[in-house]
Amino acid sequence: METLLAQCKRIVIKVGSSLVTNQGAGLDLNALSNWAEQIAALHANGHEVVLVSSGAIAEGMQRLGWRTRPTSVHDLQAAAAVGQMGLIQAYETCFRKHDLHAAQVLLTHADLADRERYLNARTTLTTLLKLRVIPIINENDTVVTDEIKFGDNDTLGALVTNLINADALIILTDQTGLFTADPRKDPSATLVSMAQAGDAQLESMAGGAGSSIGRGGMLTKILAAKRAAHSGAHTAIASGHEPDVLLRLLQGVSIGTLLTAPTLPLAARKQWLAGHLQVAGTLILDQGAIKALCSDGKSLLPIGVKQVIGEFQRGAVVACISQSGTDIARGLINYDSNEACLISGHASGEISTLLGYGGDDEIIHRDNLVLL
Repeated sequence: METLLAQCKRIVIKVGSSLVTNQGAGLDLNALSNWAEQIAALHANGHEVVLVSSGAIAEGMQRLGWRTRPTSVHDLQAAAAVGQMGLIQAYETCFRKHDLHAAQVLLTHADLADRERYLNARTTLTTLLKLRVIPIINENDTVVTDEIKFGDNDTLGALVTNLINADALIILTDQTGLFTADPRKDPSATLVSMAQAGDAQLESMAGGAGSSIGRGGMLTKILAAKRAAHSGAHTAIASGHEPDVLLRLLQGVSIGTLLTAPTLPLAARKQWLAGHLQVAGTLILDQGAIKALCSDGKSLLPIGVKQVIGEFQRGAVVACISQSGTDIARGLINYDSNEACLISGHASGEISTLLGYGGDDEIIHRDNLVLL
């Protein structure tokens, strides 16, 4: 852990609702002040920091006197609108004490699903970092709907990590870290101090719902680490109640769980593809196609596609899955859904006959495809 995190310069820090709002009892100003102090110290040491903070809905609930999280999207949007005011005001006050400027950035998945808006968001954040400003990011819950929401800020933190090519994602939670089993139920459970992000065993260890205040759980953090690893970033999951947790982590102290990135960073376009939570359609692949993609690094040919699901245009992002439903890849498809249906299961040499005109031999070229 010492070697890996100590070398990280650009950091994304995610703090959860239970920490920000002291388990829903209103904003924990002492906690916010403490994190601002630590981030200021990291800034002084040359680190670039982006803060992804939950808490708007929880703060809005407290201000509105709601004891349980509403299920109505409109109520959630209203709570977010009320709570976001207090959340950002509190952060601004805390950072001003250290002569640091903060910037509010609200995102939805639609901002990162569209290539142009993705690049605009990236440019805005990197410009803020160059100006030595602390971007404070939250999901734009005031306009979010079930179709465009990230679902939790752990995922948002990972997407932002990919977006800005951060070296590390630090997820602060009210838990010590990842255990081999639920320590509340299994007294023999032990803390996982280090593992590789994306290891399937980690997902079986995690699971369970988050608190009544937030939406996340340990499983969303494990999946966020897997997503962050797409751009070569390591992820630390640690308790926000640990003294000077941010400073100590970046000094190499072993705290919580460190999930290391197993591969080299992906190219920018492939990061964007890997970050897609929503896709326009789905291709079900046979085993030969899966081997060609995963083992041989080849493009996806029509002959390996068993079924085409959904309606989409040429150039859309589609999911590639196995016949058992396992996610294999994301890619930019060379044909629309009608054309893809016509050529699926056929050799590339038959495309001209099937469509009445020539087209690409590949249904998805390997340069436009990223493995998950």
